[in-house]
Amino acid sequence: QVQLVESGGGLVQAGGSLRLSCAASGRTFTGYAMGWFRQAPGKEREFVGAINWSGGSTFYADSVKGRFTISRDSAKNTVYLQMNSLNPEDTAAYYCAATLHRSMEARRYDYWGQGTQVTVSS
Repeated sequence: QVQLVESGGGLVQAGGSLRLSCAASGRTFTGYAMGWFRQAPGKEREFVGAINWSGGSTFYADSVKGRFTISRDSAKNTVYLQMNSLNPEDTAAYYCAATLHRSMEARRYDYWGQGTQVTVSS
């Protein structure tokens, strides 16, 4: 059974930082790119960023570019989302997902975690 499990969410003040982790298990993710999405109450799920299999290529949504960084440790089957300079608009449930494509579209992702809540207070 494939599992993606996010952790690291919580409550942080504006301007602060958090690092989310996504641990994969149940199968090998060789060749899979990993993405992060977020969804705020009443809003659609939004692409945050993604990293390719090797970890050598990343791309981000304009809203987080320069503030968020994605990395991966393939030996640990874990992907990270470092979030800096957080603001209240970043408040959302954050999800990691796996895909064989280079994509910002949620429908192109095959496996999803259950999400971790990030709340940024002003």
